[in-house]
Amino acid sequence: MSDGPAAQSPWQTVTIRRIEKRTPRVTSFFLQPSRPFAYRAGQHVDVRLTAPDGYQARRSYSIASAPDAGETIELAIERLDDGEISPFFHDIAAIGDEVELRGPLGGHFVWSDSDGGPLLLVGGGSGVVPLMAMIRHRAARKSAVPAALVFSARVWDEVIFRDELIGLDDRRDGFDLVLALTRELARRPTDYSRRVDAAMMEQSMVRLPAPPRFAFVCGSNAFVSAAAQALIDAGVPAGLIRTERYGV
Repeated sequence: MSDGPAAQSPWQTVTIRRIEKRTPRVTSFFLQPSRPFAYRAGQHVDVRLTAPDGYQARRSYSIASAPDAGETIELAIERLDDGEISPFFHDIAAIGDEVELRGPLGGHFVWSDSDGGPLLLVGGGSGVVPLMAMIRHRAARKSAVPAALVFSARVWDEVIFRDELIGLDDRRDGFDLVLALTRELARRPTDYSRRVDAAMMEQSMVRLPAPPRFAFVCGSNAFVSAAAQALIDAGVPAGLIRTERYGV
């Protein structure tokens, strides 16, 4: 992730106020900063842990909550068995615990309702997190900007924020949800049982009243490369596509 000038944000203490299980491997942690800060949908923060011997581990996490959600920020953290920070959150962290955080960071992969649309969002696995912040921001502002989310997950139970997304989709207010399950049959008639491809992108764009003004893609390196190429093959100009990559 590219941090930009905000990378110089000072570290501060944040307190875990709530913990909510999202999927078998993803849990949301709601953090109360000691110094509340404003942020834009799509930005991320750095989290730092310090061991008793002084060793420090740091990891970047996208903010899942909307800028309109108040002073508490939500981080949806996926458990990585070989990670240095996620096992702490999943196995040890409890309500009332404190960790270090700095941010907000990042200025390229962001969207506000004033930016307009239509908006095409493509997420793979935990890559949906910054896109969720945009979707929640749109909902909080009661924005009329048309938006479609194509969300790829292996199975139904790994669809992060599933019930909330389906509820937003059911509003029929200009937001459309498309799920692509890669290891399980689709549960809804409008969803897919395959990996993202150009045909899926073309069909998803039909849900928008006009070609997308912005396209955001987030996920693993392999997913982002495949999804961005699928968008280009579907006719989206490369200059409109903004990407954020996680891991390998």
